[in-house]
Amino acid sequence: MKLLQSLIAHRGSLRRVVGLRNFSASSEEYHKRNYADNVAEYNTVLGSLSTQRRYYLLRDAYDDMMLDGVIPNRDTFRSLVVGTMKGSRLQDAFFFFNQMKTMGLVPDVTLYNFLISTCGKCKNSDQAVQILEEMKHMEVKPNVQTYICLLNACAADGRLDRVFAIVRDMTAAGLGLNKFAYAGLIMAHKNKTPVPDDFAAKVIEFVERSKMWSSVESDSANAENVMMGVTDEELYNLPTAEYIHRRGLFLAKVLTAYHTAFYAAADLKNVQLMETLLDMLSKEGRTPDIYIMMQVIRCYCNAGDIERARQTLEDYRNSGKPMAGDLFITLAEGAMVGYTEKGMQIAQDALVLMNQRNFLLNGKAGSDLLLLASGERTGGYTTANFIWDLMRAQNVTPSLPAIEAYYKGLKDREIPENDPRLLLVSQTYNNLRSRFANRN
Repeated sequence: MKLLQSLIAHRGSLRRVVGLRNFSASSEEYHKRNYADNVAEYNTVLGSLSTQRRYYLLRDAYDDMMLDGVIPNRDTFRSLVVGTMKGSRLQDAFFFFNQMKTMGLVPDVTLYNFLISTCGKCKNSDQAVQILEEMKHMEVKPNVQTYICLLNACAADGRLDRVFAIVRDMTAAGLGLNKFAYAGLIMAHKNKTPVPDDFAAKVIEFVERSKMWSSVESDSANAENVMMGVTDEELYNLPTAEYIHRRGLFLAKVLTAYHTAFYAAADLKNVQLMETLLDMLSKEGRTPDIYIMMQVIRCYCNAGDIERARQTLEDYRNSGKPMAGDLFITLAEGAMVGYTEKGMQIAQDALVLMNQRNFLLNGKAGSDLLLLASGERTGGYTTANFIWDLMRAQNVTPSLPAIEAYYKGLKDREIPENDPRLLLVSQTYNNLRSRFANRN
């Protein structure tokens, strides 16, 4: 039977070893090998796993908890449900939810909201609607967050009919629409297939409406959510959910509807809508934040105008406004699409400038760039080589898919078997493969 062997200390990190649980071991040996003895320690383990984004281990830790005879409490299930929400693990979320009810613990409205949010992340609006019905059956009163979670869950599926029905229910209940609701309406129109003909007009309308005062605007933040490390953007599955964890200081939260609108315009390659939104911001006397500038660059790139995207970054650099490495990365990613000679050169130039400004690559951004650059089939592979060298210089290890793609790209070229770069990449690739093989 698989067992997580982990040791949690206040200053330490989680260490996982897989082995067999020996019930005949002495008490001293058992305590030495076991990583948690009581519910408080298990709760600490669960929190650590979520912090490290190792959501796939939550079920293992829970199984060990059951084997140890440790009875979970409400905080345990709260950590488990939040972790599965963050990891978009819908099956695990329902398993823990059902386990909680089996043990006689009644989920509160906050936990139901997390479960609806998980459905949204997994684009399962049918299940999200069923959860609301269960809440009514269990006499758990939905709150504003419940309806906005449900609205955004249906928006992720592009179910405009359900979204409008939720809006009607909120209006009938005397609940106004806040900026997160309008962001959901924008995403619902973006995700509808086919995209409505009046998409651009609706986006502008929703952005304008989001500026109006709403009685629920101040009710968006929940102290319990904050304590669990769940932002409003994450709870409602907004495009800024991941970004706010990494670069929250560069995000003007008052522009929530604008963020979603620019993201939608970039996804749909709608340059005209994007430029209209920029004009609207300018007329309000507001300055686009870093996230909006990322979407502007992305929109030009998606529309095939990488020169305009490059010029946008250049103009922003010369404006004296705060810079962020994400702008350079966004241009590099967009320019590499299609693997044109000009695009690959613009991408490499952007990364050179980023390096000169002393912006660092994190593991995810570096891996994403390396994976994308490794798809080049006919060029000189200089951009992929540069990204690899940059990650090496910053002591960042790529993900397994990224290093595998880079390794195969090198092997496809006429490179001597004893080439130092090829040897180092091969060694790194084999080490990562062995590590992941041991995990499985």
